[in-house]
Amino acid sequence: MSLETRRDTTWLATIMADTDRAKEAFGIEIAELERGRAVLTMAIADSMVNGFGMTHGGLVFTLADTAFAYACNEDEHVTVASGADITFAKATHAGQTLTATAERRWKSGRNGIYDVSIVDETGETVAEFRGRSFTTNRTAPTGPGGPA
Repeated sequence: MSLETRRDTTWLATIMADTDRAKEAFGIEIAELERGRAVLTMAIADSMVNGFGMTHGGLVFTLADTAFAYACNEDEHVTVASGADITFAKATHAGQTLTATAERRWKSGRNGIYDVSIVDETGETVAEFRGRSFTTNRTAPTGPGGPA
């Protein structure tokens, strides 16, 4: 994802997308990206299921956490998770595609709350995630469109 093709998003999230190795490793794709909101998808491969044939919960959490990260990095300072929790509602299996929609619920000063809903390809809820963010003093790396 380059800034030339994603002018509707913040430059920091775009830099993240260009260098996010975890996103690449798990086949996570960005469907939508804008300030305070992100929609990501992940196809469940055979290697992502546990001993019961269900998608490993840690990978569902990873998808939610990744969507949260893109939604909360809204300005020139790096924002990190200060905490998160997830409620699993439905099992999924290899061959399915999950969609995570992260949205800012509240932000004041350096702190924020973001909710992430994860659904399967039929629109049924798979999990609900709530992330708490903290914006650091660390300025993001410079890149195209970033601070000089």
